[in-house]
Amino acid sequence: MLCSVALAVVASAATARPAHHRQQVAQAASQGDSADRDVRYSGGPASAATAAPTTEPQARHRRSMSAYEAAQSHSNSAFAGYTGNSLVEEARRYIGTNPTGRGSLWCGAFMDMVLKRTGHAGGGNLAWGYSRYGTHIAGPQVGAIAVMHGHVGVVSGVDANGNPIIVSGNHNHTVAEAVYPRGRIAAYVMP
Repeated sequence: MLCSVALAVVASAATARPAHHRQQVAQAASQGDSADRDVRYSGGPASAATAAPTTEPQARHRRSMSAYEAAQSHSNSAFAGYTGNSLVEEARRYIGTNPTGRGSLWCGAFMDMVLKRTGHAGGGNLAWGYSRYGTHIAGPQVGAIAVMHGHVGVVSGVDANGNPIIVSGNHNHTVAEAVYPRGRIAAYVMP
């Protein structure tokens, strides 16, 4: 069971990788000895005999990307995720962590920290306070602060449907980059 879960995770993560990584894996597979492993990581090839057979629902799951993976793929499609925006780059440094040390209600504190570390004036610890910060703009723009009722983050991109991709603190208790419905955004402001 554990092997099949690991295979599902590896297989679904592989679909979200840039094309040049998939090409490396395909080239290694054509060489024969490393068809069962990703050549970018050390270690021997996985044993096909130890892997449990996958069911059709698991196979379907591996072929589809989650909304987050799709957003990452879209936001990282140009320049390997580099945006040229210091606010976005600084916010992304903390993905998967809680640099504020707070236990709750820390998205505003995270935004304040990122602003100060990039040379901007801080905006305070409360998300809604950012609706009165900076210069209001009409729509999502990389580097803009997206203000929602009870949440705040920095726009890192826009998905194919016009929804903003936002890096924010306290997204499931960590800093994360995710797609938010555009209707949820109350204001966009530039620092």
